[in-house]
Amino acid sequence: MKYDPELQIAIEAVKKACSLCVSVQSSLVSDETMIKKDKSPVTVADFGVQAVICHELKKAFPNDPIVAEEDSADLQTKEGKALSQKVFEYACAVLPELKEEEIHSTIDSGDYDGGPEGRFWTLDPIDGTKGFLRGQQYAIALALIENGEVVLGVLGCPNLPRDLEYPESNKGCIFSAVKGEGSSVQLFGEETENKITVSDIDHPTDAPFCESVESGHSSHSDSEQIAQILGVTAEPIRIDSQCKYAVLARGDASIYLRLPTSKDYVEKIWDHAAGCIIVKEAGGRVTDVMGEDLDFSLGRTLSNNKGVVGTNRELHDLVISAVMEVLNSE
Repeated sequence: MKYDPELQIAIEAVKKACSLCVSVQSSLVSDETMIKKDKSPVTVADFGVQAVICHELKKAFPNDPIVAEEDSADLQTKEGKALSQKVFEYACAVLPELKEEEIHSTIDSGDYDGGPEGRFWTLDPIDGTKGFLRGQQYAIALALIENGEVVLGVLGCPNLPRDLEYPESNKGCIFSAVKGEGSSVQLFGEETENKITVSDIDHPTDAPFCESVESGHSSHSDSEQIAQILGVTAEPIRIDSQCKYAVLARGDASIYLRLPTSKDYVEKIWDHAAGCIIVKEAGGRVTDVMGEDLDFSLGRTLSNNKGVVGTNRELHDLVISAVMEVLNSE
């Protein structure tokens, strides 16, 4: 297949990053962390994941630029020295060849601005900060973009159960997709990849939808109105991060809403690139709230789009109609 080397490298890099995150979460996150609103564990994981994945991408594809969320400026201050050492320790545990003196430059290799031409990777090292700190859902999201189009995506979801109805069941999933080749999931500890598809529900009454846990990320009140218009009776599935794309792609949910909470907020490409292709290759559809395709050709943001709506495709036009009815009434 055309992107076999890229897919293999991306999956292995995300697996290493997942291991780092599990280690950070088990050793640094505690009840006290949440009480004090201490974000240092997720900061260690953010920088560590970016270092690991950027290192692996640059080793395999030295000419490919990377658009990533973090930079090392805070680590290079006097106050950041201890944090930098901790980042290196966790990164080195999963990638022993990484040298301490390379850690800052490796993180900063994600400084590309993106754009409409050529190919580049985009990375969100920890998508779902609060989910990470709560010990709930977060994702490591990596995608490859060529000439403004997402052609490959990998989502690492270390805390996602293989079955949402049994939340304490075996956890940990790696989702992947390549343009024209469908979407797959691989469970932690297993080598087999299984194809996934969106649900075949064709009536909104029976369609569970998912949205952000945080109302600051997506308007819950608007979602409730949309659900009423569509006749949806099921409780919303509220989970953090691009795990929402994952549960949509494998059929746990049929609708994903990320509705604008302010007029001036602009989505970042790393928050949606990997999840978008995984849903689309599983048979679903992803657009903005007006039904326009997401435009990944404009740099680091989705400046031509407002909000995000994902569905199993069968329901997309109905959902967009309901979304516009609610948003226009405001």
